[in-house]
Amino acid sequence: MGKVMTAEQVAATVQSGMTVGVGGWGSRRKPMALVEALVRAPARELTIVSYGGPDVGLLCAAGKVRRVVAPFVTLDSIPLEPHFRRARQAGEIEFTEYDEGMFMFGLLAAAHRLPFLPTRAGLGSDVPRVNPGLRTVRSPYEDGEELLAVPALTLDVALVHLNRADSRGNAQYLGPDPYFDDLFAKAAGRCYVSCERVVDTADLRKEGPVQSLLISRSMVAGVVEAPGGAGFTSCEPDYGRDEAAQRRYVEQAR
Repeated sequence: MGKVMTAEQVAATVQSGMTVGVGGWGSRRKPMALVEALVRAPARELTIVSYGGPDVGLLCAAGKVRRVVAPFVTLDSIPLEPHFRRARQAGEIEFTEYDEGMFMFGLLAAAHRLPFLPTRAGLGSDVPRVNPGLRTVRSPYEDGEELLAVPALTLDVALVHLNRADSRGNAQYLGPDPYFDDLFAKAAGRCYVSCERVVDTADLRKEGPVQSLLISRSMVAGVVEAPGGAGFTSCEPDYGRDEAAQRRYVEQAR
């Protein structure tokens, strides 16, 4: 059964107060067409979970965000995302900051339907100090090691952008990195995939090796064909980051 939708139909499924995970990394392969549709939709008071980039910034600028959970919010070649920085400095949003490893373990816990996962990541840093609600656990084995218990980052909805997908939701990346999009999909109650091109299932094998088939149709509620749908962020090898457009974005934010 086909699952092809429009970006507007996807955005309409997001309700106020939901927790929304956004795939990609910084200013790389962000589902910007879906994010822009969400900006235009009525949902507000959202918790955004992301390896943050302009997705977080646009939603903050539109007044959609109550809380951000992220290890960073950056444009990569431009260190600080300007809309997020302004909203944070103005106290308009709450911010839960984890390091990158803790963030991954939070998604992994949610993907496996666990309440938390133990990790050494974050120990010895200021992350527990700025997140006083974090707890530690001791290993039940002989070493008795103290570990940080990272709570599951359970998502109501995940939005990701891949290079190719079929109409049933099998989705493929062709660039250098999966950016944990599969964990976002598994951690969510519903996952929506935008892609550069919807192709026949058999053609996915022609585009890249079987290992590039990152997301299974069993995880996906809807597919949106959105050529250029990650722009101005990169979607290698289809296109790189549009640095001129990104600079204009920052200038307009000022």
